[in-house]
Amino acid sequence: MNPASPEFWIALMQIIGVNIVLSGDNAVVIALAARSLPVDQQKRAIAWGSGAAVVMRIVLTIVAVELLRLPYLKLVGAGLLLWIAVQLLIPEEDGDESGPATGSMAAAIKTILIADLVMSLDNVIAVAAAAKGNIVLLIIGLAISIPLVIFASRLLLVLMDRFPIIITLGAALLGWVAGDMAVTDPVVREWVDLHAPFLHWVAPLAGALAVVGVGKWLAARAVAQRAAEEPAMEVVPASLTDDFRRLLLAADGSATAENAARRVVALRQQLRDRDVQIHVVNVQRPLPGDVSSFVGGKTVEEYHRERSEQALAGIRPLFQSAGIPIQEHHLVGNPGPTIAKLAHDIGCHVIVMGTHGLESRAGAVIGSVAQSTLEHAGVPVLMVK
Repeated sequence: MNPASPEFWIALMQIIGVNIVLSGDNAVVIALAARSLPVDQQKRAIAWGSGAAVVMRIVLTIVAVELLRLPYLKLVGAGLLLWIAVQLLIPEEDGDESGPATGSMAAAIKTILIADLVMSLDNVIAVAAAAKGNIVLLIIGLAISIPLVIFASRLLLVLMDRFPIIITLGAALLGWVAGDMAVTDPVVREWVDLHAPFLHWVAPLAGALAVVGVGKWLAARAVAQRAAEEPAMEVVPASLTDDFRRLLLAADGSATAENAARRVVALRQQLRDRDVQIHVVNVQRPLPGDVSSFVGGKTVEEYHRERSEQALAGIRPLFQSAGIPIQEHHLVGNPGPTIAKLAHDIGCHVIVMGTHGLESRAGAVIGSVAQSTLEHAGVPVLMVK
């Protein structure tokens, strides 16, 4: 494959995209495995563990490239990639947070290596397929994308959490790679080239569309099943005298969350003659089960608490300067339903939250968490830009 050809650069972008989408869990394990160490040892553990993991990843991927030259293995790999891509779109179950603890630099490096070995199967197969046998392309793609994932892991995770469309696009990319892999297996490639060359673009497109369609359907079914298993919330309409007795502010550390906090402060000051309680909640998404298998429950708990504290740090001074007491809640779960459930459990009458939407001619497009909260809440929800 000529580096000057469009095919080379398309394949390179596919390798980088696959690594970014599939390496998020590995990046979280690296961060959690080293977080309990002193700062100087943290840097060394991450450097040694990540460096060894990169070498191991490159070797495994080169082996996978050679294996995929054998008959039928590409067909098997394509099926596995389709399954992995669909799984990306299905909501994660809460992790049991029962993994081993990491207390020394050696233990942290060991955790990083074992986790990368166990969790990299999907990544290795997808990258090997995208490289299409070109070892130079493979090494360049890995050399670019792996450091990006290691050093920008927090930013990538925040972006994926804020913009779920990135996960959908990543799943579609895996479906595309799987479709292309299937029609280039040695068993079927000659027949496809002679009788159905159009399958070289139809199969990848079909793979991408099938992944998104099936994944979204399974995700919707999983959400509906969980909702059916949860006890129904009894919604009691608030009377006019109780409308603003108890408010719940959902905050995630964003600028719109701070705007929502200012709105709550202004509202509370307007109702100074009434007994109004202000509750503030931050909800952290649970880590996937494969992450919590490699780090201890206390480490995961501290990680969630630290991120939750950071999310609320910007709004505390707003209430303190106004002399308004607040009750904080730090929770882990699917944000929308968790916020709605907390509002019900503590008897809040109004939920106030920011939205990450963009203005359009059709109106405001709100973020996924805000949309989910609206769908599950049994009380009014005030959206603030």
